[in-house]
Amino acid sequence: MSGAVPVKFVAGSKVLFSVPKTLQTVSMSLPEAVSGAVLNLPELSAGDDGYRILSAPAGSVAGLLAQHPEMMIGGAQEYRRHYIDMAGTFDDYMARFSGKTRSTLRRKYRKLLKDIGSTAEFREFRTPAEMDEFRDLALPLSRRTYQAKSLDAGLPEDEASHAERRRLAQSGNVRAYLLCADGDPVSYLYLPIDQQTISYAFLGYDPAYSRLSPGTVLQLEALERLFAEQRYRYFDFTEGEGAHKAMFGTDSVECCSFLFLKRDTSNRLLLGSLAAFDSSVAAARTLAEKTGALAAARRALRA
Repeated sequence: MSGAVPVKFVAGSKVLFSVPKTLQTVSMSLPEAVSGAVLNLPELSAGDDGYRILSAPAGSVAGLLAQHPEMMIGGAQEYRRHYIDMAGTFDDYMARFSGKTRSTLRRKYRKLLKDIGSTAEFREFRTPAEMDEFRDLALPLSRRTYQAKSLDAGLPEDEASHAERRRLAQSGNVRAYLLCADGDPVSYLYLPIDQQTISYAFLGYDPAYSRLSPGTVLQLEALERLFAEQRYRYFDFTEGEGAHKAMFGTDSVECCSFLFLKRDTSNRLLLGSLAAFDSSVAAARTLAEKTGALAAARRALRA
């Protein structure tokens, strides 16, 4: 289905501006990506500018261009799509980590519980009524998070998104979690389910508690509960890289996300501008790394 998609110009973690385009989003599921399934594109509708393609096999770009010479590619991002193979038990999963990593995770877990004390509470939400409660508790927290302020990736607040959460809950296809201190949420995790795959959709935490790694602790608690259900084949960390994903994942598959647009003047100008902008950001980053100014630049971008 076609819809308005912002083509974002991003520096660091900040979206400086965006240009709307009418695109069809084509996203490969994790099982498709793992199996190397062929990417099939639906027909474009009148008025569509092209496609936004997510998690295509990393080697599929050349073949797509050969099949569709009337289209062009831009904004490509190659990454490893991390996931957890959930065969076995939680203990089996933990045994895959190095002794150092297991020790680090346990230490973070113990430190958080010690510092918060007896008021620490993990809460799980599954039913439609529980999704209402989760929304009421998680949204005020989400607005304070780095994910919402800098990445525009907070928990969606619109009614359509909440209706979707309730719909998934009605069929038993969602899990949501909160870590609370003295009754107040300090971290949230929202996970929709598609058959045997549960996906990492939204995670956030209160920056006031960042020294306690609440997102890491909540992730670990949620995984132990999910393994106990013995329902899932994969935990999918979805598109993009990240230290959190790499640490918790057991496997990964090479993927590529990109824009696939019609070869018209407007799209040529857009993709040319995006390429020039991305190149300048990459050059600035390289310079910052060489001069030791990268940490200061990151602080400025997050301000």
